[in-house]
Order: sequence, then C-alpha cells, then structure tokens
Amino acid sequence: MSDFETVTVHRDGGAATIALDRPEALNAWNRRLGADLLAALQEAASDDRVRAVRLTGAGRAFSSGADLRDIGAMEEERTAEGTPDIERLLHERYHPIITLVREMEKPVLASVNGPAAGIGASLALASDLVLAAESAYFLLAFVNIGLVPDGGSSLLVPSRVGFTRAAEMAMLGERIPAPQALEWGLINRVAADDAFAAESDALLARLAAGPTRAYAGAKRQLNAWMFGPMAEQLALEASVQQEMARSADFAEGVAAFLERRIAVFDGR
Repeated sequence: MSDFETVTVHRDGGAATIALDRPEALNAWNRRLGADLLAALQEAASDDRVRAVRLTGAGRAFSSGADLRDIGAMEEERTAEGTPDIERLLHERYHPIITLVREMEKPVLASVNGPAAGIGASLALASDLVLAAESAYFLLAFVNIGLVPDGGSSLLVPSRVGFTRAAEMAMLGERIPAPQALEWGLINRVAADDAFAAESDALLARLAAGPTRAYAGAKRQLNAWMFGPMAEQLALEASVQQEMARSADFAEGVAAFLERRIAVFDGR
C-alpha cells in the first residue's frame, strides 16, 4: 500500500491498519492529514485483498481533533466576511472520510489508544466497532471553543447513547473516560492498557477472517435504519458550524486555546 506523510499504513494478510501519524501534535487533523487519510481509506476500500480496516493513532493519542493552527492559517479559504470557511472545509476535508468509513463494504475497527476529541471522536464513532484502552477518553470539545459538534457527531453520538447523554457531551464538553463510555454504550469494548494491543490485534484478525460480504450487508442494514439522514445532517452541521465561525465566542475560544488560558465567552 502507498506511503503517506501523515498516516502510516500496514497490511497483514486481509487486515489493514491505518494510523494517524502526527504524534507531536497528538494526531490533530491538518490539511495534509485529511488528504492522506482519505487516500489511505480509499485505497483500502478498493483493494480486494483487504477484508478489514483498523484505525488508530501513533503515540499517546488517537486524535486530538482539528488543528486550530491550521484552521487559523486558512488565508485562501475564507468567506466574504473574512472568517475561516469552515463549511467548505467540512464538506471537502471531513465529510468524505466519515461517509467512506460508514459506506465501506468492509468492517472498520477504531482502536482508540488515547484521547479521541472533536473530529477524532467523530472518526472513532463512525467506525463499526470501537475498542478503547482503559486510559483513553472521548470528548466533544467543540463547545469549549464556541463551536458545535461536526464530523457527523451530532448523529453518531445520539444514535449510540440517546439524546440525554448526547446533549451532555455536546453542551458540557467534558471528557468521557473509556470505562464510562462503555457503560453508556458509546463504545463496544475496553481493554486494560497493557492488554490493549493484543486485544486489538485479535479483534482485527477475527474480522479479517470473517464473512466479508455478510459484514457489508449488516453495515447496509444498520446504515439504512440508523443513518438514513446522514448526508442531510452533515450539511446541517456544516451550515450551523459556519454560523458559529462568525461569532465572537469562536474567536475568543481559539485565542484562549492558542494562548493557553480559560476562554471568557460573552454569548455573541
């Protein structure tokens, strides 16, 4: 399989592992990572030798979410008002990846080795099965910088845990430790940190040796029942997120993050 700058790909028989590989930035998504991840997933989806795909992160994180420094530098991708064109970014960079994970006719395992925040959480929860290390956590961090859930998380989270817990994650922006995520039904399994790699390998091997066409059929059934309005929801997320990108609260949230201080929102 191809070599990429910000993801690593390894194939072992019918099993392909795609690891986000910007460990120095906790695997935060920038333009290059988005392009590399999409290309790697497309390659795995089209390769008949690949029967199961694992998504994971290099280093100590699965993914810390969008790289805010990258978004702040979007000089050529701004609206007429001068704000980052996040709606376009979502449609072009994020939505194709989330949609491909759901529609790929092969099982996708998210092997969450550490924090999964923002779009990182969305990527994990778009997968068919989610295994997390005991020390990992999930976080819809958007509200902490004045934004709303995106990357499909406004659909993926409530489909897994219901309205009450989805609202808590979206509006309070608190970490959900892996054991709590398991209790809520947000994820499938938790493994002790020292057993995590072995359990991930075993589950991936089981999927790669299983009935691939039956897995694909099950995905189609679940998608039809749970994610029929996914395209419309992704478009709504992008539209609402663009509204938030014009807000003073978002500007303050990003500034506070970059300056490593607590944001002071004024509701505008």
